[in-house]
Amino acid sequence: MNSYGVGGEPAVEWDVVDSGIGPLLLAATATGLVTVAFHARPAVRDAALDRLRTRFGAEPVAAPGSARLAEPIRGLAAYFAGEPRDLDLALDWSLTSGFHREVLRELASGVPYGTVVGYGELAARVGRPEGAQAVGAAMGANPLPVVVPCHRVVESDGGLGGFSGGLETKRQLLALDAASRCSRA
Repeated sequence: MNSYGVGGEPAVEWDVVDSGIGPLLLAATATGLVTVAFHARPAVRDAALDRLRTRFGAEPVAAPGSARLAEPIRGLAAYFAGEPRDLDLALDWSLTSGFHREVLRELASGVPYGTVVGYGELAARVGRPEGAQAVGAAMGANPLPVVVPCHRVVESDGGLGGFSGGLETKRQLLALDAASRCSRA
């Protein structure tokens, strides 16, 4: 197995960057950002790289300073510095499909910075009003957290629900959204 795709470019480039919620593994293809992994210490990093290796059939290439990762790194740094913004980045949706992809695309385009949505409401938006639990599964499998803001999906009673990065991370992200929203007012 080699690291290169068509045209001799690496199929997947990755790096680990610091953030306001700890180290994040970011990986990108020629299409766009393909994954964000929370708490990117060695075991998490290795699991994320194994998933990418399996999906793309090539060895992900460690690429500090990668041009593919430059804009995601800049955008996330600004976000964690408290600049209120949606992260409008080129995305590679290869790690998700079907209903999960449909839900995540709706989340990315339809739940702007500074807002939250309920699991059931998001299910209704994609035509499956009975699908709140399936939306929860899609959030848990989101390969692009923070960028596709699954932290903004909450229970109808205002509870946090679950979160792949842990509930404390979800609280931190929601607090960051709220603090930045207040500073704009």
